[in-house]
Amino acid sequence: MPCTPYGLVDYPLCTTPEPGGWQEVAPGVLWIRLSLPFQLDHINVWALDGGAAGWTLVDCGLGDPRSRAVWEVLLRDALGGRPVERVVVTHFHPDHIGAAGWLVERTGAGFATSLTEWLFARTLSAGTDEATDAVVERFYRRCGLDEEALQSLLARKGAYSRGVPTVPATLTRLRAGDRLPVGDRQWTVIGGSGHTAEPVSLHRPADASGPDLLISGDQILPRISPNISVWPSEPDADPLADYLASLEGWTVLPADTLVLPSHGRPFHGLHRRAEELALHHAERLTEIETLCAEPRTAAAVTRALFPRPLDPQQMLFAVGEAVAHLNHLIRKGRLERVAGQAGDLAGGPADLYRRSARRNAVMAPA
Repeated sequence: MPCTPYGLVDYPLCTTPEPGGWQEVAPGVLWIRLSLPFQLDHINVWALDGGAAGWTLVDCGLGDPRSRAVWEVLLRDALGGRPVERVVVTHFHPDHIGAAGWLVERTGAGFATSLTEWLFARTLSAGTDEATDAVVERFYRRCGLDEEALQSLLARKGAYSRGVPTVPATLTRLRAGDRLPVGDRQWTVIGGSGHTAEPVSLHRPADASGPDLLISGDQILPRISPNISVWPSEPDADPLADYLASLEGWTVLPADTLVLPSHGRPFHGLHRRAEELALHHAERLTEIETLCAEPRTAAAVTRALFPRPLDPQQMLFAVGEAVAHLNHLIRKGRLERVAGQAGDLAGGPADLYRRSARRNAVMAPA
């Protein structure tokens, strides 16, 4: 029997590590929990025992002094002072890659992730320039943010490089289908997209020592939906289409796979959770389409979807998620965007989203 069920998933483990603590979840697999200074207040890191070759670490938390101090203790105690063979990062977000540069330098480990995630991290950690700052401001003005909200987002400039002060200069590139040897076991790289462009998940098939294991990163989480956002650098992107396709891909793995997520607790119920997430986004799309029966800005859609007060980081994700759903509806022919008309978009009116003429014609009574 599971320790605690939640919705459509089951939690087989009855204990959770304290911040900076660890416990074994399967033979040769340690669950390490690190604190984060955000509303999402933790990240799970996975340490895979490779025997004489040393440990493989999957994700590593922020690159701030507090996290580095915790890692010094973990390297000594949780990992027993043994070598770290490699650091694998699931994707470029600061809570996943932030300490990677320091860990690689500190331990002499190799570094592995997908090429796209590495390039994003290298680019963002280098900071921005005036042209990039102008693109960011224009994007959020076109979303229709009021001046106070806009300035709070723009004030976050440089936040990425503070969480990710360095990124390893070399990598082992991981592609979907690659095999990653850890000791005498093989982990297979599972591809996907949506939360980021080319995240890395790792699957280990069941054997005599334990069940199928999936290190899922943020692609599938037990209690929350991973953020699916459009960003100023690619304003017409449709990451939701990529994410929904990724959810379908989980059905090839065994239904009883033990999922090791980046946030929350290890769980069973992979297929049910994937279906639940797909339904969540379908409901969001219907809700947004209904909202846009009257033309609305992306900011107005955001406020309707997320009515609670949002801090600047949460607002950034909320707006990005609203635009991701709006873009998906445009791609499906269910909405259309009417661009602002002023010559200078940076100071002009926001874009409006409304039901497409074709959609209205289909829905009109005969």
